Amino acid sequence: QVQLVETGGGLVQVGESLRLSCVASGSAVGVNALAWYRHPPGDQRELVAAISSDGNTVYPHSIERRFTISRDNAKNTVYLQMNRLQPEDTAVYYCNAGEMSYYSGRHYYTPDDYWGQGTQVTVSS
Repeated sequence: QVQLVETGGGLVQVGESLRLSCVASGSAVGVNALAWYRHPPGDQRELVAAISSDGNTVYPHSIERRFTISRDNAKNTVYLQMNRLQPEDTAVYYCNAGEMSYYSGRHYYTPDDYWGQGTQVTVSS
């Protein structure tokens, strides 16, 4: 079992920044890949970024590179730095623990069924 707790969401203005944090605890924490997903209102949950235990990252093509994922293994914490936030970034952001694989020159992230409770990010114009 892996427990995930997200913090750092809030209400911001367009163009501002936020940093989300997710603390992981439980079994096999150090070997899991961790990821951020978001669930916008009226839309589907989507992958934002993922990072393996040794620092390999995955960013979907649909996500602009205003977001950066990082990880502090000593603190069992994964971060999502979000810059130049836009109204379309409004969503509940979730932390997930899963697996990172490598195939044909690319890394791929597969989520396991470990989710945090989510943190709301609202970007006001």
